Amino acid sequence: MDVTQISHHDLDGYGACVVAGYIADVKRVVHVPRYSDVGAVLQTEYDRLAKAAVPELLLVTDLSLEADAVQFIRSFAAANLKRPEERRHRLVVLDHHVSSKEHLAAKGLEPLASAEAASSVYDIGDPHVHLSIGIDRSATRLLFESRQLFADRTLEPVLEERLGALVRAIDAYDMWRKADPSFRQGVLVNEVLWESASAYVPPGHPWHDRFIGDLLMAIAAELQTGASPSEIELKVPELRKSIVDALLSDEPDDDRSLTMRARLYAALSRAPALFRTLSDGTKLSFGLDGGVFQAVSDHIMERGDTDRIINAARGGGMSFRSRNGTALEAARKFRGGGHADSAGGKLPNGSAFSLADAAAQIEPILCPPAPKEADSPFAALKNWKS
Repeated sequence: MDVTQISHHDLDGYGACVVAGYIADVKRVVHVPRYSDVGAVLQTEYDRLAKAAVPELLLVTDLSLEADAVQFIRSFAAANLKRPEERRHRLVVLDHHVSSKEHLAAKGLEPLASAEAASSVYDIGDPHVHLSIGIDRSATRLLFESRQLFADRTLEPVLEERLGALVRAIDAYDMWRKADPSFRQGVLVNEVLWESASAYVPPGHPWHDRFIGDLLMAIAAELQTGASPSEIELKVPELRKSIVDALLSDEPDDDRSLTMRARLYAALSRAPALFRTLSDGTKLSFGLDGGVFQAVSDHIMERGDTDRIINAARGGGMSFRSRNGTALEAARKFRGGGHADSAGGKLPNGSAFSLADAAAQIEPILCPPAPKEADSPFAALKNWKS
């Protein structure tokens, strides 16, 4: 059964992804930076699964369950029960926000009574749906301790201990237990995550979760040695470089005389998953770090793959690059301005939650369909003869 994971874009959300990736074959991961986007992301997944012919497992971790998320869970269960038994999907929701329990209660959902449970479990009416809220622990720890719900492999003792070290650091930091010795380790892990999450391999690229997962596990191995955070910090650049070397090992044009990021950007520029080609040939990316976009767009245009590239930010900003003077022309259509080949603008809706959402906003304005000839006031005269 294919597994898709949707998780928050923070240390706890990434920790849950790392653990899940070691205990199950996760095919796809969707990171959600803003809780305000949760409803739209879940609705997109609901629509996709409704069309899926074979059953899948959807794993939702560390997403604060507000009203739209609670409605998604209920709708998922109701729709799932209408599917043939052999085609029913599975949904596992693991969260730890107090407000999630409040929103569930507001919709008439109360946890099952259990004196032994470490978290509150809810009955949604579908045995294929599991919902747990554990407010005294991080989502990473909750998943690690609940892995029997979806794990398809057994961890070797060495790997179990290493994951345990990472989980303890993340759990102490996310729950802000400053007296816990693992808290200082969590501070380090959090710093490493945020300096690496977007500036190297961005979300949306197939390498992203492998890069972050391998890096956090390399840090966990260092934590196991008893080294101090400051000692481990000095090793981070070399750890990161070794992971990038492995990622680029099969890239035929990799030039190791360049900086690590320059080598990565050349490879990223050839990644179809990061871009959508609009009807006029413009390439569109979503949520790329400014430095990443500048370097990657240069590679793309230098190869002659397109004349214009746009990057849409989640918060609504747009960056335009071109090699034929059309960046400014395009930016003006989006309340923007700038230089002929480098300009900026704003998304029509003020924000976007995905590449598909950004494309749906940009395409009609940048590439409006040609007017139908029949709509012309002169259409009636076309075949008129005197």
